[in-house]
Amino acid sequence: MSEINKKSDRLELAKIIEENDGKTVRSIQGKIQALLKNVDEMRAFLKEKKECFEEEQRKIAMEKIIAEKAAEEEKKKEEQKLHEQAERERAAELARAALAEKEDDSVSDDTVIIDESYKPKKGDITDITVEDFMNAPKKKTSTPIIVKPKVFTHEDKPSSSSVKKPMQNDRDKKRPQQSSTDEKKKPSKKEKIKKGYEQNQSSIEYDEISGEIMKVRVRKSTTEKKKPQIVQPTVIDHAVITSEDITIKQLSEKIGRSVSEIIKKLFFEYQMVKTINDNIDFDTAELVASEFGVTLQLQVEKTSEEKLFEFHEEDDDETKKKPRPSIVTVMGHVDHGKTSILDYIRKANVASGEAGGITQHIGAYTILATDESGEKQPITFLDTPGHEAFTAMRARGANITDIAVIVVAADDGIMPQTVEAINHAKAAKVSIIVAINKMDKPEANPDRILQQLADNGLLCEEWGGDIPCVRVSAKTGKNIDLLLKTILLTAEILELRANPDRSAHGTILEAKLDKAKGPVATCLVQNGTLRTGDFIVAGMAIGRVRAMFDDKGRPVSKATPSMPVSVLGLQEVPNAGDQMMVVVDEKLSKQVVEERKNREKIEKLKTKKTTLEDVFSKIEEGKLKELNIILKADVQGSVEAVKNSLLRLTNEEVRVQIVHSGVGAINESDITLADTTNAILIGFNIRPDSNAKTLAEKCGVDIRLYRVIYDAIDDVQKAIKGMLAPTFQEIHLGRAEVRQLFRISGVGTIAGCMVKEGKITKNARVRLLRDNVVVFETAIASLRRMKDDVKEVQMGYDCGIGLVNYNDVHEGDIIEAYSMEENQ
Repeated sequence: MSEINKKSDRLELAKIIEENDGKTVRSIQGKIQALLKNVDEMRAFLKEKKECFEEEQRKIAMEKIIAEKAAEEEKKKEEQKLHEQAERERAAELARAALAEKEDDSVSDDTVIIDESYKPKKGDITDITVEDFMNAPKKKTSTPIIVKPKVFTHEDKPSSSSVKKPMQNDRDKKRPQQSSTDEKKKPSKKEKIKKGYEQNQSSIEYDEISGEIMKVRVRKSTTEKKKPQIVQPTVIDHAVITSEDITIKQLSEKIGRSVSEIIKKLFFEYQMVKTINDNIDFDTAELVASEFGVTLQLQVEKTSEEKLFEFHEEDDDETKKKPRPSIVTVMGHVDHGKTSILDYIRKANVASGEAGGITQHIGAYTILATDESGEKQPITFLDTPGHEAFTAMRARGANITDIAVIVVAADDGIMPQTVEAINHAKAAKVSIIVAINKMDKPEANPDRILQQLADNGLLCEEWGGDIPCVRVSAKTGKNIDLLLKTILLTAEILELRANPDRSAHGTILEAKLDKAKGPVATCLVQNGTLRTGDFIVAGMAIGRVRAMFDDKGRPVSKATPSMPVSVLGLQEVPNAGDQMMVVVDEKLSKQVVEERKNREKIEKLKTKKTTLEDVFSKIEEGKLKELNIILKADVQGSVEAVKNSLLRLTNEEVRVQIVHSGVGAINESDITLADTTNAILIGFNIRPDSNAKTLAEKCGVDIRLYRVIYDAIDDVQKAIKGMLAPTFQEIHLGRAEVRQLFRISGVGTIAGCMVKEGKITKNARVRLLRDNVVVFETAIASLRRMKDDVKEVQMGYDCGIGLVNYNDVHEGDIIEAYSMEENQ
């Protein structure tokens, strides 16, 4: 009756609130409609600006292409001019060299050099000897007669006796004879040319009578220049690509066309502005290739990951599967007796060896339990530090648990962590067994526990439900055997089977780096048999099994399904929850790890969590059928009111589901659960702590904070109907902790604060937090540093803050500064 009266009072209170706030709601709706209209106008304006910007970008790209082409032509012309100038300079240099040799070879103005290689032509005077020519009267001229020496070949080279001595003039006779040392010196190039051992590259034509030089000729080299080989381009008419997306550079290499040609084609034909490193899909690449007469074919190769899974699927024969032990996870609130129950089952005092009796790491233990027929059956227990690790493992795809045992203390009742454990088990879709512990205490009240379980969606079998509830005592051992029989019975209903005659597949429970052993990983084999010497890959770690140890520290050579073992031999430490799989050889394991690293980089760029803004678009695309929400509020009454209002928003297209609800500030566990279930986190009159806010930004979880219940309901409703158009966004500036209070008459209360995070600015909006619950929202009336008024105070400095229209500030309160910016 008390519960019914409370509900009726609550309904009456809600009606009174609704009547009193009717006018306020209508005025707010009017303001919202006006703001939405302004937003539509702003969107139209921005759309027009965007189109103008895109048009300018296309023009700029076109001008850039034309400028590049003009620059290339100008460069070719400049190179041609330089080549022609170099040829002219080379010819001039050869002429200058010939004239220089002529001047060096002339001895004096009266020197006469006779060209012995001269051959008379028909009609010439042939009876004139060299002596007659030398004794003939000379015509006074400044130009000497130069006769080119005769060049002998191997056939017509005369003997030493027949060669006449060269004529000597008076200067030659006066020259002293060279010593023996000078004769040993190598002759110079000029001397070799004079003696006929080398051929002069220059020749001079002269007048036979006067001896005047008529023309200077430079002989061309007889060696022909090597002509560059012209390589005929290969004509490509067919190309094959192995991926759905391809860069412009890769496409250029495949079809044998330049990058500029492909970019021009994309721009003019398909109005696409691309660069050399941009990706295009296969359909676009096929169209571009067809324009150049190339047939493009897509042949997607199997990745190493797919080859690995195919290898394991081939080994998985349904006819060879045999029953396997069940895997049980024990969860619950702190100090409700999770480890004590396992301690009694294992007959080992594990709890006494832990700090404060609290489990500090994930442990896996295999025990033998007696079923109803009297046979011994193995059960594998996972004792976790809490539901956070359970969810963190499940977030990596490690659905290793078959049965979840929720431990509740009979004298304490269901606590917030117990509710979270129940919600995490429901999200994992595993069978649930409730163990009501501490039944040996006189204040134990199991009926109250059953009522609380029913309120959280778990209806016990005693009350006509399907959830087994066992009343146990870890201290006296009461009904522990009944709990084990219940686990075995539930496992029999689930029909858990695995194939031990195949390659092993399992999950990493925990891993650490040991100074003596190196990376040590605790692995739970789920299917197949793991043997010493197998090559394994676990997440980003690879290795070969060197040794294995069971849960009691004994070395083993193989591990069968549902058996936990410690594995040595990995090259690095894997993450908890990583999938462990046996591979054929080390080469395949390295390829798998390389592909996983590349895929992880791409997914980090593409992954986007669900937000209220994109709920409607995902509903229309058919990607969203359930809208998961995590609800936290300051008091339980607010939780129930908001929860019931949100659940009524379910329609035919989408179902609103409250994954978890609770009282208190938003913590890291809430963020982890929202990340795993892809949920939106709604806070009512509370704030997230610093660690939770940092984790939410890292995971991309959408947190919505409200102070009016109607705002939360309207936002979710508009998101489902596609009407949500947020106008402003809150920008977090900083936090300051109140250390001391100063009450000044005529001014009010001044809070002496230390800025713990970010900065506090004078024109910012602030909210006063007490135990992470919003007490008041206002603005800063005064901000001082020492005796000076300042505009802002950075982190690590103290300051004095006065709030507008509020003086009830306590020591230890948090002043949070923020600003509102309009969404673009």
